[in-house]
Amino acid sequence: MNQFQYVQPTKQKAAIEALVKNANAQFIAGGTNLLDLMKHGIVAPEKLVDINKLPLKKISHENSSLRIGALALNSEVADNKLVLAKQPLLAQALNAGASGQLRNMATMGGNILQRTRCPYFYDIALPCNKREPGSGCSALAGFNRMHAIFGYSDKCIAVHPSDMSVALAALDVTVVVAGPQGERQILFTDLHRLPGDQPEKDTTLTRGELILDIIIPDTPFAQQVHYLKVRDRASYAFALVSVAAALATQNNIITAARLAMGGVAHKPWRLSETEKSLVGKPVSEKTFQEAAEIAMRGAQAFTHNAYKLKLAPNILVEALKTAAGIA
Repeated sequence: MNQFQYVQPTKQKAAIEALVKNANAQFIAGGTNLLDLMKHGIVAPEKLVDINKLPLKKISHENSSLRIGALALNSEVADNKLVLAKQPLLAQALNAGASGQLRNMATMGGNILQRTRCPYFYDIALPCNKREPGSGCSALAGFNRMHAIFGYSDKCIAVHPSDMSVALAALDVTVVVAGPQGERQILFTDLHRLPGDQPEKDTTLTRGELILDIIIPDTPFAQQVHYLKVRDRASYAFALVSVAAALATQNNIITAARLAMGGVAHKPWRLSETEKSLVGKPVSEKTFQEAAEIAMRGAQAFTHNAYKLKLAPNILVEALKTAAGIA
């Protein structure tokens, strides 16, 4: 690990300016991902701008929305009474991520911005377009069991690792960010990028922008929700495939649905067309199986991850059944 400067500003403007003034500076909060990247030699910042002194830990309910500060810890958010009452899907997804120790350190903003856990990204001896643009994608012809089946390109087939972000993608969330040009709001589904020709760019944030808050509008999905994660072991493992499912029903008819998948794409994969297909249909396994067929349109696998083509629709059905109370 290289030597670096360390600063801990107490004002938002000072934090942003500290980053902008040094092209090789990075924000740090919990450090649960950044420190790993530094230890592996993937990034070598000259300056770390510690943002933990900024007032961004509040969790509140205002203007018919749940507002969560970017520095709120994953464990605190998962246990928060407002979150459990208003957005239990988020709490479920948070508790499915990482380990208890990591959730006690990881922040909401950091969780959103964590980088892929593709083994080729972490192995600096091997080519990786995400780590070194133009060098190639080792996963294409390598061991790609964990990799994408949607939205990939010939430059990158890595997947986004966050469980929490899958739930946020399903819940019509808005992210408030601040940067050198002031504040702006970004729809969560527009925050992360597909790889295209620039897989090194994970998000649509510009240089110096800092996540301030996560805003989740009130929804009718406080009861019939489920986050289902399939992984190699019960704890501290990334999803092979995961599903965030939320339903609203009346007289056994689906009136609204929200769905997203994890472990299948470079970004949390929102299933908007599948949601539309569910509305007006009866709650039944047949309805959910038909929805799963729609969800899998366009999916394509590689040598080692073809199992996802069967696993993904199966767990989508199971997640919907559990959310609907018919599992």
